[in-house]
Amino acid sequence: MRKLTVEAMKEFIQKASVLVEALPYIREFAGKTIVIKYGGSVMEDPAIRRLAAEDVVLMKYVGMNPVLVHGGGPHITKMLDRLSIESKFHGGLRITDRATAEVVEMVLAGTVNKDIVTLINQAGGNAVGLSGKDGNLLHAKKIELEDGVDLGNVGEIDSVHFKIINVLCEADMIPVIAPVATDAKGRTWNVNADTAAGEIAASLRAEKLIFLTDTPGLLREMGDESTLIRQVCFKEVEELTKRGVIAGGMIPKINACHKALDYGVQKTHIIDGRVPHALLVEIFTQAGLGTLVTH
Repeated sequence: MRKLTVEAMKEFIQKASVLVEALPYIREFAGKTIVIKYGGSVMEDPAIRRLAAEDVVLMKYVGMNPVLVHGGGPHITKMLDRLSIESKFHGGLRITDRATAEVVEMVLAGTVNKDIVTLINQAGGNAVGLSGKDGNLLHAKKIELEDGVDLGNVGEIDSVHFKIINVLCEADMIPVIAPVATDAKGRTWNVNADTAAGEIAASLRAEKLIFLTDTPGLLREMGDESTLIRQVCFKEVEELTKRGVIAGGMIPKINACHKALDYGVQKTHIIDGRVPHALLVEIFTQAGLGTLVTH
């Protein structure tokens, strides 16, 4: 029988305490659906990607139904550069002509999606990669801008056929979804991943929608982590937008939170995905991370 040092015993006791602290949350969220949007520079760090995959697998093993929605803008830009196709943007949205749409689908539904699936499977999960075309999951229509600029094949979701997600979750699979949508004519639409996550969470009436980002959350002063807003409700959003606190890539996240909450999602979170095991800290501890967005 091996002998334990005092230090080792203290470490085991601490680990046991962590498990006990997590127990009420495991009980509360068992059987519940958690939609996770995974993107930004969080996807660039191999170590963080591996830890995020482990978090998702643990969530599944303790009875939750995690559903992952991912972006991949930097990967798309790199591939377009390799193919000598210029990246063009308007209002933060990628102008997507036919050639760009083919690259978007190839990168998101192919390379990026399957890389995430592989990481989850290596961590002991059973992940299945999907695009919005699979099972007619995401239907979209063309975005029409007020200024008349044609964005090409950039769409906004008008319906989510979520049954395929439920089937996979009930079969103990972890859906990993690329935000490439289709329509009745079979066209390809590039959809903002934040928006897609909000629509999917709304359609599933998920318990939570969590955005893993490359910032600590919503900051009153950009770059100053001490100004983190721990909780924001929608009566404050308009004022924060006017002041420029909510700007750029934070706008579609906040809008997605709004849509999800309107359709019955209980809580939405914007958290720092660069923190090791950020998902577990958010879900299984009282303190949590980042910004809680509520009605």
